[in-house]
Amino acid sequence: MKGVLLVNLGSPKSTDPKDVKNYLGEFLMDERVIDLPYILRAILVKGIILNTRPKKSAEAYSKIWWEEGSPLIVLSERLQEKIDQFTSVPISLAMRYGEPSIANGLKELHNKGVNEVLLAPLYPQYAMATTETIIALAEEIRREHYPEMKFTVLPPFYNHPDYITVLARSIAEKLDNLDYEHLLFSYHGVPERHIRKSDITKSHCKLDGKCCQTPSKAHQFCYRHQCYEVTRLVGEKLNLKEGTFSTTFQSRLGFDPWLQPYTDRTIEKMAIEGTKKMAIVTPAFVSDCLETLEEIAMEGEEIFEENGGKEFTVIPCLNDREDWVKTLSRWIDEWAKQEVEAVN
Repeated sequence: MKGVLLVNLGSPKSTDPKDVKNYLGEFLMDERVIDLPYILRAILVKGIILNTRPKKSAEAYSKIWWEEGSPLIVLSERLQEKIDQFTSVPISLAMRYGEPSIANGLKELHNKGVNEVLLAPLYPQYAMATTETIIALAEEIRREHYPEMKFTVLPPFYNHPDYITVLARSIAEKLDNLDYEHLLFSYHGVPERHIRKSDITKSHCKLDGKCCQTPSKAHQFCYRHQCYEVTRLVGEKLNLKEGTFSTTFQSRLGFDPWLQPYTDRTIEKMAIEGTKKMAIVTPAFVSDCLETLEEIAMEGEEIFEENGGKEFTVIPCLNDREDWVKTLSRWIDEWAKQEVEAVN
């Protein structure tokens, strides 16, 4: 029997600093998020970050928290419920960090008789700290508890025509009849070393401004290339004029070099240089969360207006919009049909 496990990032249980600390501890101690040797990672996370950051992060979460709970969790649950109405196989939901856990999601499917799982990380682009860590943990749980279970992993869909169509439509709906000067595509940042570590050729990813445009097998796992491809493909789909849109990266942590240009500095720079009307979209996420609702919609707008900007338009993530639900449902049914045909 077949089933699907949708997996998103996760969220604290509440805005209580203790819950936020527990969540950050699980998240930041992941070796694929902060890829330092365990001792150094523990000193940084447990010795420094968890003693200073939880209170500030709790305040940020409190600004965007919904009555029903974490926006990311609520939106993911809505997505799951709607997909369940369009598909014929069991659909479970899990978070990489926090609850509902991947272990619980696999147990739920197993209890329903599922032995073939479509593992679906809800990330358009591949990255060590997103897709890779989900696959690694799920496989670890499978080997230990469900060795008879078979996994198929939904590949990154950053360049899938269906995804580009839905994303472009969501942007167009927001921008139609809107007088804006620049559209910023802001993606979650990662350390530059993550790009080099993910380079299966061990030589292509030089981060020199050319490697992402030069064909290579490395692009299969290159987060930076895949982000720029989303921007390029959406730009073509919407016939955006050159110079009216660009790509940036947000949410850096620590002092190591992260992917550039940085979103906050770009917003500030463009406002200072005279941009009055900016729109911004965050295609590294399919569900609105702290990074989109607080960091971009609140902090980004504040930076823009403090430096002379006038109108700051934030385009929502795909969330549970109908065309996105139907797209994911179609992918799931196509997978289920292929598996049936393969058995027959």
